[in-house]
Amino acid sequence: MKAGDELAPLEIPITRTLIVAGAVASRDYQDVHHDAEIAREKGSPDIFMNILTTNGLVGRYITDHFGPTARLRSVRIRLGAPNYPGDTMTLTGTVTAVEGEVAEVRVTGANGLGHHVTGTVRVAVPGRAGGES
Repeated sequence: MKAGDELAPLEIPITRTLIVAGAVASRDYQDVHHDAEIAREKGSPDIFMNILTTNGLVGRYITDHFGPTARLRSVRIRLGAPNYPGDTMTLTGTVTAVEGEVAEVRVTGANGLGHHVTGTVRVAVPGRAGGES
């Protein structure tokens, strides 16, 4: 693991089930995450994914790449374009720095509207110090 390493992209189909299940699992009962009619009344074309689901998907992307011993140290994300049902979000990442067994990864999640999420994740990977792949 070294600065400049790119993570393989991960495509995530955005389904109604994913959006609603993520909202319920994170106890986010805002109607715009499960009721299309109310979402439209509030100016959205459909229900959309909440930030907690996005945060979980970003964490999964990182730990899937670095393996079962990987431990998230921090996840700092910012949302942009909404994730609506029927779209696909593609997560990509680049290692920007490595200090010992801790890597910093710049993550982007893009959908058909643009960047849904951008951010930085710090992950500890025991046994994989900088310079190792």
